[in-house]
Amino acid sequence: MLVLENVRFAYPGQGVSYNFNVRVSPGEIIGITGASGAGKSTLLDLIAGFVLLQSGTIRLNGTDFCPHPPQHRPVSILFQANNLFDHLSAAKNLGIALPQGLEKAEKKTRIAGALENVGLSEFSDRRAALLSGGQQQRLALARTLLLDRPVLLLDEPFSALDSQTAARLGALVKSLVARKGWHTIMVSHQHKALADLAMTTFQIKNGVLEKIPV
Repeated sequence: MLVLENVRFAYPGQGVSYNFNVRVSPGEIIGITGASGAGKSTLLDLIAGFVLLQSGTIRLNGTDFCPHPPQHRPVSILFQANNLFDHLSAAKNLGIALPQGLEKAEKKTRIAGALENVGLSEFSDRRAALLSGGQQQRLALARTLLLDRPVLLLDEPFSALDSQTAARLGALVKSLVARKGWHTIMVSHQHKALADLAMTTFQIKNGVLEKIPV
């Protein structure tokens, strides 16, 4: 169980303070929506460790991982900006997500499978900078999923995709989350994506999470 308990944070000089409380079970997808600037990305940054909470705890299976820096947290995050390495090929961007010391053949197999899952097999050797916006988003999603960490954070994962591609990749995410038991939080303005994937949806309003009735 991923538990955020009285996670408090406020940006200096701004009127809004945040107080987040939420629980996410293994294999569950929680949807987060809200107005621009409401704090959706801040919530994900607090869990990932890019923003440090001022009080409260974030626990996974009873263990508070807040003392750890981002690289040592059990978290994988897909940013809106994708954060790809433009000078590297699609395959090499994915390779970064795999454990060091993995045998070359196994690494190649996993990369090929990840590219196939997001429909980019033919672009394996193409530099990320030369991919379209939608292709870059698919590649970034594939890399995030390859990390295979217990907590999965998705910030607008399908915003640059057409409806058919978004539906296919949404089904992929839903299947992997269920099979792997990931604790997943997805931020999106796309109501259909939230309706299709999220078991429970919250909106951030006045700095707190409010459950949206089904």
